[in-house]
Amino acid sequence: MYLSEREVWSLIHGLVFGALFLLAFAGGLAELWSFRADLLTASGAEERLRRLVLGTCLMAVVAWLTVLTGTYIVYPWYRASPPPRADLTLYPRSYLLSRPELRMWHTFGMEWKEHVGWVAPILATAVTYVVLRYRVRLAHDNTLRRALIVLFSLAFLAAAVAGLLGAMISKAAPVR
Repeated sequence: MYLSEREVWSLIHGLVFGALFLLAFAGGLAELWSFRADLLTASGAEERLRRLVLGTCLMAVVAWLTVLTGTYIVYPWYRASPPPRADLTLYPRSYLLSRPELRMWHTFGMEWKEHVGWVAPILATAVTYVVLRYRVRLAHDNTLRRALIVLFSLAFLAAAVAGLLGAMISKAAPVR
């Protein structure tokens, strides 16, 4: 099996970074959820804090890597303009727009990915900042911890929808 450079970058963008994002989210969410004063000992708090920092930092870094590789490496190939009378299957955006039954994948799907997809790394970075700023105090502040869980979950939701749309768009018109 042979993969072109574009296909390799698409795999790195979607599958590698996407899988790491899911793992980091699961770990970060579990740590945030259980980082409560009534469940922690003094020595346990420091150990759990290290895992919490690792999970939130990893999620933020992977979210940025995913968005940046998508925006600056994969997306230009998707958006390339075909020369006259070219095979449109080699130009995903043009192919989708040329087919009325597939046009929605560009007009809705890529618009989501282009704009709302940036919400995930921004929110994940905000959560990471608050975790690093408040550290062990988060165990005692349930309101702040719950707010971080909501932000963390919104970051995941934005990325999950973008990832699902990306998979569907790639199925309809892959970057080759």
